[in-house]
Amino acid sequence: MRYHTVIIGAGMSGLAAGIRLAYYEKPVCILERHTTIGGLNSFYRLRGRNYDVGLHAVTNYAPPGTRRGPLAKLLKQLRLRWDDFDLSPQCGSSVVFPGHRIPFDNDFDRFCDNVCDEFPQQADGFRRLVATIDAFDELNLEQEPQSARAVLAEHVSDPMLIDMLLCPLMFYGSAIPHDMDFSQFCIMFKSVFVQGFGRPYRGVRQILKTLVRHYRELGGELKLRHGVREIRVDNGRAVGVVLDDGTEIEAENVLSSAGHAETCRLADQAPPPAPVQAGELSFNEAIFVLDRQPSDLGHDETIVFYNNRNEFEYASPEDPCDVRSGIICSPNNFRYDDDLRLEDGYIRITALANPDYWMNLPDEEYYPAKEAWCERMLLSALEHIPDIRPHIVDTDVFTPRTIRRFTGHDRGAVYGAPKKILTGSTHVDGLYLCGTDQGFLGIIGSMLSGITMANNHLLR
Repeated sequence: MRYHTVIIGAGMSGLAAGIRLAYYEKPVCILERHTTIGGLNSFYRLRGRNYDVGLHAVTNYAPPGTRRGPLAKLLKQLRLRWDDFDLSPQCGSSVVFPGHRIPFDNDFDRFCDNVCDEFPQQADGFRRLVATIDAFDELNLEQEPQSARAVLAEHVSDPMLIDMLLCPLMFYGSAIPHDMDFSQFCIMFKSVFVQGFGRPYRGVRQILKTLVRHYRELGGELKLRHGVREIRVDNGRAVGVVLDDGTEIEAENVLSSAGHAETCRLADQAPPPAPVQAGELSFNEAIFVLDRQPSDLGHDETIVFYNNRNEFEYASPEDPCDVRSGIICSPNNFRYDDDLRLEDGYIRITALANPDYWMNLPDEEYYPAKEAWCERMLLSALEHIPDIRPHIVDTDVFTPRTIRRFTGHDRGAVYGAPKKILTGSTHVDGLYLCGTDQGFLGIIGSMLSGITMANNHLLR
């Protein structure tokens, strides 16, 4: 069969693009190398328990019935209902640096007041920054890159406030060491601070299973264990793919969520005119299962973004893991309905990791190293949460090596290449990018990436 579009990868962006195309009755097939869906945001079962991977929270939260904003747009484009995602808002989060704490929830005005209360001498400049962000059109796909740090410094003079504003946004979306593109900064600022966090009670599987069910109801094909070995190019145009087993599939278009460098490598019959820089930023994450709710121990915050030194360093560390900063998240601490309560308690701790160290470690050293650095991550996080160690009943840890295995991203780069291709176009006709290296960020942003690329390139 010849398809209108073959999509590489059954992550959020690929599934959303597939739904959009299938809705307009385009023959579409999603190919996924692994046995499960989700890519960077997936789920698994281990020792009798369900785990989410990737998802801490869904950004761009909006209450049911909201008519404007990214989540409302997404649901309208996919013809889904608010109940399909069943999001519950966060309890409240914070950014914590030495001597300073900025709490925030899904009330943006309150966040602005908290920033101004914590940094009163920066209040006027911060308000001007907010106005600049509000006026910026981050959805303009023709934007020229500019440094977020440079723009922030035009409005705010306190380097710690600049770092505290950047910290959560970098951790949740920056592929650039020490900085962000200002367009990406605006996307994440609005996603995290203006709109805020939510989570389905059943976690990421709620979203993924909804997408797959809807996609298949519309007639889309999903093939698991069908890895793509090559993108076939004829006279400068993508004409299909070759699978790992040698099977050829013809298509008028190919939409890839594999990453820019990785996609170019698959289309090596037509190399790009200039080398494509791959990403380098990756993470270790430890998931701790507790015998009680975190709130029972005195921890009721949803997410804590912490930095234990005066300056925030966002880069691939020389050590195997940078435990001086990180993210603490509890899936328990969302405002679920009164009769809903996660059976186990969970604490997830995430920290920057050195990809080369974890990729090159022999197996006999890899697993002991995971345990050792897990303990160090926990000790660092205990400066900000109660001591959970007596209540830990199970632990799982993943590293850049795990991320590379399940996503195919070079070096386990979570946010892909530092240079984004906002238009989604590549050097090959009929070959387009969606997802991480296109440039829309977060769970909702990733789905909007797939929708936008389908609308702009494949439905015209």
